[in-house]
Amino acid sequence: MSSSTSSSPQESVRRQNLGALLRYIHVRGATSRAELTTRLGLNRSTIGALTADLATAGLIDEGVPQETGRAGRPSIVVRPRSSRVYGYALSLELDRLRAARVGLGGRILDDRSAARPAGTDPAPTFAALAALVADMQRTAPGSPDGADGAACVGSALAVSASVRHHLGWADETIESALAPALTPHTGAAAGPFVGGLADLAALAEHTRGAAAGADNVIYLHGDAGISAGIIAGGRRITGYGGHGGEVGHMVVNPGGRLCGCGSRGCWETEIGERALLHLAGRAVPTAGAAVAATLLAARDGDEHARAAVVHAADWLGFGVANLVNIFNPTVVVFGGTLRELYVSGADEVRHRLYTMALPACRAHVALHTPQLGADAALVGAAELAFEPLLADPLYAVKP
Repeated sequence: MSSSTSSSPQESVRRQNLGALLRYIHVRGATSRAELTTRLGLNRSTIGALTADLATAGLIDEGVPQETGRAGRPSIVVRPRSSRVYGYALSLELDRLRAARVGLGGRILDDRSAARPAGTDPAPTFAALAALVADMQRTAPGSPDGADGAACVGSALAVSASVRHHLGWADETIESALAPALTPHTGAAAGPFVGGLADLAALAEHTRGAAAGADNVIYLHGDAGISAGIIAGGRRITGYGGHGGEVGHMVVNPGGRLCGCGSRGCWETEIGERALLHLAGRAVPTAGAAVAATLLAARDGDEHARAAVVHAADWLGFGVANLVNIFNPTVVVFGGTLRELYVSGADEVRHRLYTMALPACRAHVALHTPQLGADAALVGAAELAFEPLLADPLYAVKP
């Protein structure tokens, strides 16, 4: 690839068009040149020149489509080179670590998981994440610097808000400690970038999941706490330092239980894991399996468990109604432990939303579970890792 840094108007337009075309293919998958011509508003010769540049750079493949049954010459189909152009997506959760090699186009090619090391020292955790990446790198095509046509374009880490609060690790600490651990396996690729787990899950569902096509989205994630990823006007709202979306500490019941943050009646004291188990009269474990067991018991007719679910779902709807009034989203997605709570208590959530949200806000909002499931944060981290490539395809990485 050229390392030119020309800033001429023609070159700037070309680079923008290359980015727009690669981004379209990355999100939409295999696409005909005819569709690219229509969607990007460029003529056929320009599209042909751009796809030729991207193919030469090893980022896409072009070919004749399978039999279409239509008369006439078929349009060439352009595909992301998923198996050879990839990024590493990592997830740091309360009790586990996850890592995936994700190809251009958002396809998970390989993945690993491990228990998160105990304690507050970050070094063992980052060493364990690097070990997961190293294990995948052994079966990845080529060298990470792309010398043989394969390329690792970057890496990114999704961090649970609960980990941030419980361990007190700043993003700067995570980035500086993780970078040297990953570099031997990712080469000189960009990153690691760090983002909130709910924030990156929101990005994934907005890009290629349950909220695809929606420009105003709230993704709610439940584990030991409650956090939110917010998309407004098609852009992520991350707050200063990336620490926005702490909706679990929105006070909804001033006379309620004391929260770990020192306040009283925070939303997570009514709908979080501990709250649900406390209401159901069950022990609070260190892992989340008891929450699933409680929800199952509620569906099987356990009165205490069902009462706990109804209570928590009612408060879930209470908070969602407030967020809908504030942000006026078109889609709300329930992830983590909130997924099953919503499924089990959808009637209570919808009743609260209908009675509390303003008509102009509730009329169009859709409530969904994650289409990407438990992989949403990993897919979102991959989107973050791919961003430098998508913004400037021919200059983000060297072959």
